[in-house]
Amino acid sequence: MLQRWIRRLVGLVLVLPLASGLVGCGSLLEATPSEEAAPDVLPALMALDLPGQERLRVVATTSLVADVVQQVGGDHIDLRVLVPLGADPHSFTPAPQDAAAVANAHVIFINGAGLETFLEKLLESAGAQVPIVPVSAGITLLEGAAHAETDAEHEDPEHDHHEGDPHTWFSPHNVKQWTQNIAESLSALDPAHAADYAGNAAAYTQELEALDLWIVDQVAQLPSANRKLVTDHTVFTYFAETYGFEQLGAIIPGYSTLAAPSAQDLARLEDAIRQFDVPAIFVGITLNPGIAAQVAQDTGVQLIPVYHGSLSEAGGPADTYLAFMRYNVNAIVGGLR
Repeated sequence: MLQRWIRRLVGLVLVLPLASGLVGCGSLLEATPSEEAAPDVLPALMALDLPGQERLRVVATTSLVADVVQQVGGDHIDLRVLVPLGADPHSFTPAPQDAAAVANAHVIFINGAGLETFLEKLLESAGAQVPIVPVSAGITLLEGAAHAETDAEHEDPEHDHHEGDPHTWFSPHNVKQWTQNIAESLSALDPAHAADYAGNAAAYTQELEALDLWIVDQVAQLPSANRKLVTDHTVFTYFAETYGFEQLGAIIPGYSTLAAPSAQDLARLEDAIRQFDVPAIFVGITLNPGIAAQVAQDTGVQLIPVYHGSLSEAGGPADTYLAFMRYNVNAIVGGLR
């Protein structure tokens, strides 16, 4: 498991102080539903000796993680992203140059919560002894209803996030926790710029709080009865929990795009779409709509594109986390109005 690999890399792993207003735990370890999942933890990081004007060499796994890391790190970091724009983190296969980037890094920021199933093999191939920071540390992982009602036999075992939904970024409340974790970690590695990291984190937190208020205002335009989500896979657990939506169902029965639905799964979903008069299925822009298009045709509903695991290209409609969320909220509210 990736968690054991992380512990082996960084030695004794300690939990850094988390925000007093946030409790609970996520997990990179497997646990049965009746057990409390072991938490993602932040490594105890030592200050680096950076000569001259050398910047921290930082690797982030996804564009979403990278954007928040850049907001906090500013000009003091040299940032490299592993998963290209538009790629699905669930199915990403690293290239040889990715191993070199990892081996050369001072620190690697990951989403955590079981998302980066590719990372253990990448670290092995790189022979890297690099601290790994799961930005979702301290976030209580939620289980989506659509996933909970699905038989585990339909899941791909290597990509089963049964400990909880890894898509923590779909709530700005969680990304506030990301921001704190990133600031604490960068400050530990580079204490000379700790004040800048703290200031950047505080400014970005204010932007996240403004985003949250904007989402609340947009969602208020929808009657409660209309707040039912059908998606290509279970990604909106945190959004639904925060803003009062129900995840009615998903084409793919689980948190990974690599799982596969059965005929019975699809039949139940189509029945639910008709029963609750759901007008739209929200499908990831970077994914092949495939089965979702067939379900939409069978039920007479529209397919609406949204962003899931990646930002758009620079200058696109979702080229930052803030823009990503605004795009998706506009799509959801417009599609369900």
